Amino acid sequence: MNNYDDIINLERPISKKHGKMSIADRAAQFAPFAALTGFGAIIKETARLTDKKIELEEGEKEILDEKIKILKSKINENPIITITFFEKDLLKEGGKYIKLTGSLKKIDEYTQEIIMLDNSKINIQNISEIEINENYCYNSRFIINYPCLKFIY
Repeated sequence: MNNYDDIINLERPISKKHGKMSIADRAAQFAPFAALTGFGAIIKETARLTDKKIELEEGEKEILDEKIKILKSKINENPIITITFFEKDLLKEGGKYIKLTGSLKKIDEYTQEIIMLDNSKINIQNISEIEINENYCYNSRFIINYPCLKFIY
């Protein structure tokens, strides 16, 4: 006679206090426990690097001022320009440098912003470089890679 012969064929006991547990609830008992929920995101954010804003020297500021004066004189032509500017990080100290190419719409002297044709705004104080692309022509649908042709009527 085996040790379990007396109970091997009995039905499973059913509790009168607790109802039958669903399969999902039973499975949840064995799910991994994440004691440090969100900690991975914090570590990833801490590891993310940012750049420091470079302060321009007086000579560099004068060159930028000259380029802005040139752009003011060509504002009606919507010149294609490439601007490198600093964007402050919202979560930590520092930020990143962004290079944006597009057509100039307006220079707002009151807010000290350059406004592009796509309505993106760049604070003049954050600009580190401006390139005026003389070899490109703006068309309402695309940028053409050849000198602009001007027609006189």
